[in-house]
Amino acid sequence: MNSFKQACRNVSEHPIFSNTIIVLIIINAILVGLETYTSIASKYHDWIILGDRILLWIFTVEIIIRLIGRTSIKDFIRDPWNVFDIVIVSLGHLLTGSHYVTVLRVVRVLRLLRAVSVIPSLRKMVNALLLTIPSMGTILLLLGIFFYIYAVIGTMLYSDIAPEYFATLHDSLLSLFQVITLESWASGVMRPILAEDPTSWWYFVTFIVIGAFVIINLFVGVIVNNVEEASREETPSPTDIKLAELQKELADIKKLLERKS
Repeated sequence: MNSFKQACRNVSEHPIFSNTIIVLIIINAILVGLETYTSIASKYHDWIILGDRILLWIFTVEIIIRLIGRTSIKDFIRDPWNVFDIVIVSLGHLLTGSHYVTVLRVVRVLRLLRAVSVIPSLRKMVNALLLTIPSMGTILLLLGIFFYIYAVIGTMLYSDIAPEYFATLHDSLLSLFQVITLESWASGVMRPILAEDPTSWWYFVTFIVIGAFVIINLFVGVIVNNVEEASREETPSPTDIKLAELQKELADIKKLLERKS
């Protein structure tokens, strides 16, 4: 039994195994894409379904191999990416043959996210992004307050001039979201209002400067900082290694002093 477990571990950790799974995920992506073409989907529907089911069972076998190769089930489940893989593949089995075609297609598309759990660089990037969530709470609160204030002001000032953009609070919020993306905000939103109210420039200029150039850049800064920290943990620089060695030496000296005293 131990030899079988070791064999499964060797297989699951082999680069060929990982690369094969990546290729199969790409094939799965192609099949899902082909389903969006009505002419191809109607002509080769049975083949596409057959290919999808074969891939689903291959992914199931892959997870079983990785599970057996681990020291225990608890050790396997401790990794959130393994739990994610189990959920996606299990949903595929549960919905096979389901009459809810749209839901089944959505699950097939979600299966492509398994590329994140298989490719280490993508996994590292996503983990870094997840680390930004706690630190983004304050920035999201600030952004929410900022949006709410400007939406209320916009509704009060420009609801009569541009009811299609600022008629109600939620219309104003949606318009401000368009403005902060810098997508046609000048020609589409600001210019018509500016033609009616020449003083409205201050509203849009201050919103762009504070929202797009300051608060959004805070988001980018937090993400970049966390990605750098994640990369540093993965591959520490020579300076980080030296600092770790110095900290260890200081800890050893402290222990020696405590023993002597």
